[in-house]
Amino acid sequence: MNNAHTTQAPQRLHALDNLRALMMWLGIVLHVAINHLTIDSPLPWRDPKTSPLADLLLLFIHSFRMPVFFVLAGFFVALLAERRGANGMLKNRCLRLALPFAIFWPPLFVATTVLAMVYIHLTVRGVPGIDVALTPARQASGSPFNTMHLWFLYQLFWLSVLAWAGMRVRRFVPARLREALASGFTGLMARRWGFAVLALPLAFVGMLYPSGMVTESGSFLPPLAEWMQSGLFFVAGWYVHGQQERLLALFAARCKGCAAAGLAFLVATVLLLGASRGGSLHRVPHPEFWIAFAYNATAWLWSMALIGGFVRYLPRQNAVLAYLSQSSYWVYLVHMLGTVGFGILLFNAPLGAVAKMGLNIAATSLAALASYQLLVRRTPVGRLLNGQRPESRSTRKSTKARVFAAR
Repeated sequence: MNNAHTTQAPQRLHALDNLRALMMWLGIVLHVAINHLTIDSPLPWRDPKTSPLADLLLLFIHSFRMPVFFVLAGFFVALLAERRGANGMLKNRCLRLALPFAIFWPPLFVATTVLAMVYIHLTVRGVPGIDVALTPARQASGSPFNTMHLWFLYQLFWLSVLAWAGMRVRRFVPARLREALASGFTGLMARRWGFAVLALPLAFVGMLYPSGMVTESGSFLPPLAEWMQSGLFFVAGWYVHGQQERLLALFAARCKGCAAAGLAFLVATVLLLGASRGGSLHRVPHPEFWIAFAYNATAWLWSMALIGGFVRYLPRQNAVLAYLSQSSYWVYLVHMLGTVGFGILLFNAPLGAVAKMGLNIAATSLAALASYQLLVRRTPVGRLLNGQRPESRSTRKSTKARVFAAR
């Protein structure tokens, strides 16, 4: 999540930073939408006002948000490894992922748990309160602790550890096998039909879940299916970095076509889900497989479309995009407190679901930004999360002057 820069391709890396910031901010929209679902919710609370728009927002954002995150994560881990070596990359990931998780998870877990219990009490009894008896029962072997929305940090750190281990043992792997693996991934990412092949293994994983979609458990020991779902996108990002000039140019050229194809597969996913819930897919063998295939085809297509679109249309950072990029890590950490907390405050408001969603998104965004500006931006916390103090205008001018002189 640190901002990576290079003198060779600054525009492209700015484009990816811009995209990563947007994906962070979409987390607010997604978690607000969960409060107003008409379908079964993954969380044990629900606002009395629901809307099909919330269902569509959840399906839409979830289809590409985490896949894009993991592709970008793999890309930047490969960039760090290229610049700093395996040990340098791992040290950076410890400082930017493991340490923030260790520091922020305990207070966020406590605060989010309290807010969740109040929201559950509201959902069940209509008034705020806390009653431990209302908390959902966990499995006999289950833990009372989970990684919550920080599961992304947790999994990304361990994927980085696996990347470090792979770099350490790669000299024992025949060069021909390493080259075949790299060319296989980059070849599939480059071909127009490659998304279908990449979606196949994830379809086999997804068919093990009732909806055909892998859902994050938040466990400190996630099942293999979650590692496969996240890991394949991470590995793809790693190999995209090795062929970034060619692949990013292809993604940029094809972004509109990939977006349109992704939309078609999302529509197919919605139709398949509706048919499955209506019982009309009972004659189709393994309907979960086809739902998972359509959904993961959407994920691959929109991942490439978004990466290519930002490379093509948003290759630079302006003051607003730079600020959103710098604040996105903090917003990611604390946004659940806002989406749940403001959901509680709006629970009995005489408003419709869409109005409540809009107010919650705005309030959570403003509160997160205000806390970043006042408590984080120019503090040790900001340096912990972003790796460096935001540059002043004079510093930026001095840096540009040094770069120009070096040329």
